Amino acid sequence: MSDMKTYRAAGYVRLSKEDYESGIGLRAESNSITNQKQMILDFVQTKQDIELVSMREDDGYTGTDYERPDFKQMLGDIKNGIINCVIVKDLSRFGREYINAGKYIDRLFPYYGVRLIAINDHIDTITRSGSDNFNIMIRNLMNDNYCRDISIKVRSQLQVKRKKGEFLGAFSPYGYMKDEENKNKLVIDPYPAQIVKDIFSWKLNGLSQNAICKRLQMQGILAPCEYKRSKGERYMTPFKTGQQAQWTPVAVRRILTNPVYAGTLVQGVYSRPNHKIKNRLLNDRNKWVIVEQAHESIVSPQMFNLVQRLLELDTRTSPNEEYVYPLAGLVVCGKCHSPMVRKTTVSKGKRYVYYVCSSRKNGHGCAGVTISENVLESCVLDLLREHIKTAIELDECLGRAKESGLREFSMVKLEKRLAENSKQMDRYRRWKIDAYEDYKEGVLSKEDYLDICRQFDRKLSAGENAEEQLRKEMDMYFDSGRGMAQWLQELVKYRSLVHLTRSAVAECVESVEVIAEDKLEISFIHASDFAFLNEHMPDAGMEKEKERIG
Repeated sequence: MSDMKTYRAAGYVRLSKEDYESGIGLRAESNSITNQKQMILDFVQTKQDIELVSMREDDGYTGTDYERPDFKQMLGDIKNGIINCVIVKDLSRFGREYINAGKYIDRLFPYYGVRLIAINDHIDTITRSGSDNFNIMIRNLMNDNYCRDISIKVRSQLQVKRKKGEFLGAFSPYGYMKDEENKNKLVIDPYPAQIVKDIFSWKLNGLSQNAICKRLQMQGILAPCEYKRSKGERYMTPFKTGQQAQWTPVAVRRILTNPVYAGTLVQGVYSRPNHKIKNRLLNDRNKWVIVEQAHESIVSPQMFNLVQRLLELDTRTSPNEEYVYPLAGLVVCGKCHSPMVRKTTVSKGKRYVYYVCSSRKNGHGCAGVTISENVLESCVLDLLREHIKTAIELDECLGRAKESGLREFSMVKLEKRLAENSKQMDRYRRWKIDAYEDYKEGVLSKEDYLDICRQFDRKLSAGENAEEQLRKEMDMYFDSGRGMAQWLQELVKYRSLVHLTRSAVAECVESVEVIAEDKLEISFIHASDFAFLNEHMPDAGMEKEKERIG
């Protein structure tokens, strides 16, 4: 009877996604799970002192992560005394992270009397010498470095794809699906895309996120994660709180603030410091990869931007209120410039609604005016209509001027300004050359010369900007194909406005300052465009045009 010790062994095999992608030909085949298992089985058959107790397999797990399911089960078997030998194809299958691999091989395994065999590396810890220890250390370092190189290459490839506007997420955003022919391209998923459109439309009409959420639930529309699962996707979310995920105001806001619905792909927001750290960290905004028009949009960029403004302006609504009031978040006190708040009172059976300075309401002593909601909204509506009407009239004047003799007159005027600007820039360049010659002859010191150069450079830069602006004016107002500007088109759709709406206010009004009950000061969003339009009206014939309008 032999006194030979019999080892109870576990075969361990592992293959990660990186091994698949980086493997080529025979190398990729030799790393496969099947071939690893067969190699271990063939090896055990030649060893009389080893009994194979189990075969542990981690398919699709990186070697830098030691939280692999079967790896942890194997460690449990070691600690429970079930096995005392581990067999792998080579040390890279055991792990590719130098520090942890050394911890297991040099500390944990000797403590539990575990024998480690790496077949292709010709390593057997029961017979290893000092040179074997050095060999193990070098191979672990090489495996670690291999992972580092693969990580750098993968990161670089992913960054190139992001900059090309390719989608890299595991799951497509709600409202989209991955193209069947190109998994990195988003295409519209018709049913949820219509839901997204409804959400944006409801928000533009003044609904709060809570009201939108309730409306979706009443209509029986599945929440995004439940919809994905209904299509067979293995989608998990940390936001689920019950048996079935429900729509929440937070989920609605996530959709309303996601630029993907305007066709803009934002990626690289989070990253890992290196291949050894699994926690994702938020990157600085300048490191994000933002690609516009990366795919077909569900809502227009104009609608998306308007909704972002609405979200900035939104104030809290009571649980019983569905709609956000038209002027909420826009009214300020003309005395102290604090926000004015909407307040409701009931007196003798009548309900009164008015706006009052928030600092006065809080007892801070502001003597700002109080104004009725009806009066305020009526005044804002009248002023908005007048603003739109004037802007349209100015644009029509320019349209007529374009086809009349005023065009030639204004063109001559602009060309004269352009020529004068060009002459002045030539003088600056000539004076700069003269200064250099004075410097070479010793008339000017180096400090004085550099100071003069800086002054002329600033003047030349200002001249270049002026030239660019003049050319833009010539193209903008006298091009025969000129159409109505985009900002004016946005105003025109509200020219027949009967009642003040949330969307009209958000799109047209910057703020409303209440100076007195009969005096308001409104800042319009397109005020600078309006002023620019008015400023560049042709001088000659302007009065005649005004008479024709009025």
